[in-house]
Amino acid sequence: MTETSGAAVLASPDELDGRGRPALDLLIWDAPNIDMTLSTVIGARPTAASRPRFDAIAAWFVDGAGDPGAPDAPEVEACVFANIPPVVGSLQRWVEALRGFGFAVFARPKSQPDDDIDQAMLDHIEVRTHSHRLRRLVVFSGDGRNFAEPLEELARSGTQVVVVAFSEVAGYAISSDLLEFIDIEDVPGAFAAPLDRVRLDALPPDGAWLRPTRSLRDFVSSWTARRNA
Repeated sequence: MTETSGAAVLASPDELDGRGRPALDLLIWDAPNIDMTLSTVIGARPTAASRPRFDAIAAWFVDGAGDPGAPDAPEVEACVFANIPPVVGSLQRWVEALRGFGFAVFARPKSQPDDDIDQAMLDHIEVRTHSHRLRRLVVFSGDGRNFAEPLEELARSGTQVVVVAFSEVAGYAISSDLLEFIDIEDVPGAFAAPLDRVRLDALPPDGAWLRPTRSLRDFVSSWTARRNA
């Protein structure tokens, strides 16, 4: 019960439910989307040097949760969602490294080109809204088609929702009045070296040259071949 002006007032079911659930800061990482958009923004297949550093991302996320010794300190949980192709290759080491950094990994076999894990991510967020009081949700994804509406709904309900992605492909979050947006390269230490990209949202005052991502002759050759086919 709560007390107001000396009179006992029964707390609402929502208030009781909120007090009974632990606070949680949750990180969701959309591995297929981040990998695809990274390739897009650098115009090349990512290498080990150009891939995100999950140790630095974990440190940034946990730091944002505040003092763990504070009375209202939230629990923290970070989850990576990944499609696993038939030929696993180095993904086994990658998954084990993530687990060692404190990330849970949801891995689903990818047998068809259109196999995706977006619904699994949304389902997990939904589970956590019932098991915990979701204080902060950090979503690493540029996928506005699947995430924009449910994330804005969570923001309306009082959850701090932060979208972390590449500014080139995250218009849904940048233009939203409800979602906070952070470019992934602005997360301290997220990349070992600056990516080979020029952000249109952070151009130098004197402008910048944007190099082509393929040679002019290669483009004309392929364009001519398509036209004559």
